[in-house]
Formats: sequence, structure tokens, C-alpha cells
Amino acid sequence: MFFTCGPNEAMVVSGFCRSPPVMVAGGRVLVVPCLQQIQRISLNTLTLNVRSEKVYTRHGVPISVTGIAQVKIQGQNKEMLAAACQMFLGKSESEIAQIALETLEGHQRAIMAHMTVEEIYKDRQKFSEQVFKVASSDLVNMGISVVSYTLKDIHDDQVPP
Repeated sequence: MFFTCGPNEAMVVSGFCRSPPVMVAGGRVLVVPCLQQIQRISLNTLTLNVRSEKVYTRHGVPISVTGIAQVKIQGQNKEMLAAACQMFLGKSESEIAQIALETLEGHQRAIMAHMTVEEIYKDRQKFSEQVFKVASSDLVNMGISVVSYTLKDIHDDQVPP
């Protein structure tokens, strides 16, 4: 049987005569029923609200930051697709999003802790670039690319949001 998928998903065929498994991103593949199996993984872009509440900056001031990140499993890069399949095959988009979100939150918190409030307020671009760079290197190992990261909101308990 022939199976097809659109440009926003990938198929992985495993089983008889498929070692290593064949990965097809946006295309078609021949599958022998009962001897081979097919699994699909979404390549859709996921939008994540990256919230870090009451994180202490370098000078001990607690602030809250919200960032918006766009991430996706990279289907065109075979190594990244293989890594993503290894980690996420059989998981839903929401489970994948949760894993990426937790990774981004951790990096965002770590960068906040190494900067002062003034640095974050005055140089939002530098903060965004640092989160993007650090999180990208980690997520690439999972087969996920960070398409964009933008700092949306910064506030503390003294100044209402």
C-alpha cells in the first residue's frame, strides 16, 4: 500500500527490509501490510508562551518575564528528523510542545539570573538573542529548531504589568 503525507508531517516506516527505518517528510512511501508499520510525526510550527515568574536577577531583584517562541521539528534536515523521531515518535503535538517549553523556560530563567534588571529592560534584543542562542543549541539535539523568540513582557511586583 502507498501512504502519503503533506508537507507538515513526516512518516517513519519500520519493519521487514526497513533497517534502519525510512523517514519521509512530505511525500509518499510503499508499505507492506503486516510486515512493516508506519508512524507519523507532526512538523507543524508550535507557538509557546515561555513564562518565568519571580526569578531573581543578578542583583537579587525578583522579576517575571514572558517570551513567545516559535519552534518546529525540522523535516528537511535528516539528522535532526532522526533525532526528533527517536525522542518524540508516538507523542502528540502537545507533549512535544511541553518538552520544548520546559527547556526554553529553564534557559530563560538561567539567563535572567545572570543579568541585571536594567540590562533586561534596556537591551531586550540582547536578552532575546541570548535565550534564542542557548535554547537553540539544546533543542537542536532533540531535532527541534527555534524559529523565533521574542521577549513579550517584563514586570516586577513593584510595577504593575
